[in-house]
Amino acid sequence: MAAPFFALGAASGFVAVAAGAFGAHALRARLPADLLAIFETGARYQMYHALALLAVGLAQDRPAPSPLWAWSGWLFAGGTLLFSGSLYALALTGARSLGAITPVGGVALLAGWLLMALAVMR
Repeated sequence: MAAPFFALGAASGFVAVAAGAFGAHALRARLPADLLAIFETGARYQMYHALALLAVGLAQDRPAPSPLWAWSGWLFAGGTLLFSGSLYALALTGARSLGAITPVGGVALLAGWLLMALAVMR
């Protein structure tokens, strides 16, 4: 079951680097500083959680991994989509209402870290 998390982590890391470069080069002159900072936060958190997904993949590759690892990975994947995705959309559209989605993604990310900690302690 490690392969999906390795693939998700690698793909998410790719998108995070691309988003960071896009923000630094294409958006710097087009977005106000506050929206650019929001976009950059999305890219930064996406990269952190791409690395977390790779860690989940490593843990899943061991004999008899705890099911908490898989739950952690899916929470990281979904949380990244909601958290970073909503920040990207907010920054690019200026629609502040999209910010209501961000905390849902943040809670999923926090839950992923909590489950990862519980999996490590097992």
